[in-house]
Amino acid sequence: MVNLIRLLNDEKCFSVIRELRWPDGIQCPHCANPYVTKQGRDETQPFRQRYRCLNCQRKFDDLTGTVFAGHHQPLRQWVGCLYLMGLNLSNRQIAQWAGPKSWTVSSRVPNSGDLNPENLFT
Repeated sequence: MVNLIRLLNDEKCFSVIRELRWPDGIQCPHCANPYVTKQGRDETQPFRQRYRCLNCQRKFDDLTGTVFAGHHQPLRQWVGCLYLMGLNLSNRQIAQWAGPKSWTVSSRVPNSGDLNPENLFT
């Protein structure tokens, strides 16, 4: 059986997350200021961009303040599981397609019955 998660690209996953999260441009999740500077990339996830707000001076990254933050699973694992959850597959079915770690991901998504992107970033 093909592991779906291995087919996903980390760079594309982070790009899609940025587009969904900030359709009008990147802004600070703490004060909503649109004036931010890039502050390099994460050492363990090279496509995860870091930023600093020019208003409140706080640092954040692509996943700060989202359901994806603070977990060790790669973003491609989350994206693949969210896609399969959108198809209304059970955790067992998701684990068959995406691998055994996917159950952890799918069990942590709040309101998994409503996969509206707005719910993932709050």
